[in-house]
Amino acid sequence: MPKLREQLDIHLLKVLQSLLKEHSVSRTAIRLGMSQPAVSNALRRLREITGDAILLRGKKGMVPTERGQELLRNASEALQAIERISALAQAHDPAQSTRVFNLGAPDYLDGSFIPDIAERVRRQAPQARLVVHAISPDLDYVQALEEGELDVVIGNWLEPPEKLHLARLFDDEVVCMLGHQHPLAQRGLSLQHYLDMPHLAPSVHVSEKQGFIDGCLAEQGISRLVQMVVPYFGIVPGILCRTDMVFTTNRQFAEYYARLLPIAVLPCPVNLPPMRFYQLWHPRTQHAAELLWFRRCIADAAARLGGAALSGSAGEESK
Repeated sequence: MPKLREQLDIHLLKVLQSLLKEHSVSRTAIRLGMSQPAVSNALRRLREITGDAILLRGKKGMVPTERGQELLRNASEALQAIERISALAQAHDPAQSTRVFNLGAPDYLDGSFIPDIAERVRRQAPQARLVVHAISPDLDYVQALEEGELDVVIGNWLEPPEKLHLARLFDDEVVCMLGHQHPLAQRGLSLQHYLDMPHLAPSVHVSEKQGFIDGCLAEQGISRLVQMVVPYFGIVPGILCRTDMVFTTNRQFAEYYARLLPIAVLPCPVNLPPMRFYQLWHPRTQHAAELLWFRRCIADAAARLGGAALSGSAGEESK
């Protein structure tokens, strides 16, 4: 019996469904484009597999057994499930989406980047919700992506996680920020200045894992004197305006605040590679239509940053 059950395929399910709807071998043959002997043979196999007669002859034709009526429901459900599995993903219509999109992002991105993403989501998917989650040293973003708590994470890493899909968004130059009142704000920074100065750093850069700046400095055998650590990038400009510290970061962040506050943006005296920003997502969402659209929104917003921004597709991986 187990071997017979293994022989139940889509073709037999269609014959079973048609027989139980038509109550006729001849009408089933016409409906499915088969010969009557082929339908009769299929009915015989179905009887062997199910252990039930399925259809019996009555005064007005064939009638389904009680088990046959149950099999009709089962066959219809099975065929619908198979059709859903094999069907191509339907085109995503953002205007109809009510999904909650969960984005993990640090607060050192360009001040117009997240607002640009928000504008695109609101314009194209007005019924959807966007929740932006802060990225911190305590957040296990790999697990959050795996469990669906986050859909996409934006950030920069010396070595992006291998288990995740990623797309490169943009590269950004590393610069130094000083308050305008600093004596070196107009003179510029030498390497010796940089090594002797007190540095302001975010907590993510002094966690157990080295951040981008400290990791790059270590590769050159250089270390900086971190005099103060803060949890949020948003308070960095205010501190620089009232202290003698220096902050090393990406140009877009620095220039955004330099337009608003008395902040000087200077070239970094250490030869550091550009910060490379990515969006990361879990393989389980690789082909999800709504998230393909969401990642495209992020990629398009990154492309508008100009200069070092890249125009690569959100679906293209870079390792």
